[in-house]
Amino acid sequence: MVKCERNNVGSVVFDRVSTSTAACGNFRLRTSFSAASFRKKIFDAVSCSGSFRYCYHHDGDGTVASAIKPASEIVNERKSVRPKRSNAKSEKLLDLLRLESFQESKQEMEEEEEEEDLEEFICVVKKLQDDDLVKKRAAASRVRLLAKEDAEARETFAILGAISPLVGMLDLEDDESKIASLYALLNLGIGNDMNKADIVKTGTVHKMLKLIESDNSINPCVSEAIVANFLGLSALDTNKLVIGSSGAIPFLVKNLYDPDKKGSSQVKQDALRALYNLSIFPSNVPFILETKLIPFLLNSMGDMEVSERALSILSNVVSIPEGREAISTFPDSFAIVIDVLNWGDSPGCQEKASYILMAMAHKSYRDRQAMIEAGISSALLELTLLGSTLTQNRASRILQILRVDKEKEICDYGWNSSARICGGSSSFTNPILGSAEVEGLDDLVSEEKNAVKQLVLQSLQNNMRRIVRRANLPQDLVPSDHFKSLTSSSTSRSLPF
Repeated sequence: MVKCERNNVGSVVFDRVSTSTAACGNFRLRTSFSAASFRKKIFDAVSCSGSFRYCYHHDGDGTVASAIKPASEIVNERKSVRPKRSNAKSEKLLDLLRLESFQESKQEMEEEEEEEDLEEFICVVKKLQDDDLVKKRAAASRVRLLAKEDAEARETFAILGAISPLVGMLDLEDDESKIASLYALLNLGIGNDMNKADIVKTGTVHKMLKLIESDNSINPCVSEAIVANFLGLSALDTNKLVIGSSGAIPFLVKNLYDPDKKGSSQVKQDALRALYNLSIFPSNVPFILETKLIPFLLNSMGDMEVSERALSILSNVVSIPEGREAISTFPDSFAIVIDVLNWGDSPGCQEKASYILMAMAHKSYRDRQAMIEAGISSALLELTLLGSTLTQNRASRILQILRVDKEKEICDYGWNSSARICGGSSSFTNPILGSAEVEGLDDLVSEEKNAVKQLVLQSLQNNMRRIVRRANLPQDLVPSDHFKSLTSSSTSRSLPF
């Protein structure tokens, strides 16, 4: 009798056979297939990638059987599940070809547009040279529009020769044509120094002044356009002397004084900026002094739309002795400029005012005495503590100049007093301190020290009030008794001389 048992090792079947030798306990091993087939099954079972896949399932009788799938089926399953990969190199090459084609087409379009623009520019310049007034005016308006925000258009129009016919249009009697021409020239000179120089060389300045002189009742729009052109052209250094010596400065100053121009702040600002450009060149300052510009600037101090520009012009005027003389001879000029030093909310004005006073104090003893009489000391002491870095340096410089004068006066007084004691009963009279005896010299020095100490105390108290105000603290905190006790012991040694 044969009994079959299934073992899980290599699907090998062992049969126990009952024979005549069974009594001896002998067994005989029998395989269900050949040795070659057995080796193939073992190799397929333990291979890494495997040409087959084992799938275990239950038979109807509850036993587990193994089914092997071919490798071709497994590959097909994987292909159906995985997405298809595109060729990366081919796609990249295709993108590069597309980009190159796009750039070439874009370049062709730009070249076509440039050709069209050039044709339009040539057509506009031809119309500027036409005898028809309507075409001229339309062409000038077109130049104004195209050159407003396009730097290349300004260069192109200048190369094509648009400046000369535009300047020639200023001789026409039609105001609309003049205005169109003036603003076209203005836009052609924006950011282009070569065009500005060519416009002046073509005779634009003299033609504009001819318009001003020939017509007393000039159109306000034409006047505004002329002021704007003077502003633009005066920005170039080589044009400053030509414009300044041509007689344009009185016209610009007139636009500041003219009551009809009060409603147009833009014209006033343009005129001030043009005058500032011209005042940079020292040779133009005498032409400025021939007008009423200095009185206007000093009287306008306090108008914040004018003050900073006015101080800038005055800073250029003090570069020559005649300019300093014109400022010092104006009534209350030092008091006006010193008052600007107290404008803590306008550091730019403080810097310019301190420069004007420093330049004048450095050159003239008389001006220094006028500054002292106007009360400059307290303002300078305050600026050395609260002003900007530039203002502090300038205020310290002015204080140093004034201190040298004071020390010189004291030394001169002491020397003359000693001479009086040694040589006789004659007395010395100081033009600033007045008549004094030798016995009163110590009292005079003591009074000066007390005055300086009082100024320091006042400045410290003002500073503390500002700090409290900025910190939004109650005002009754300053000055306290403790603060007064601290500041009462201050001496002039702390001054930043």
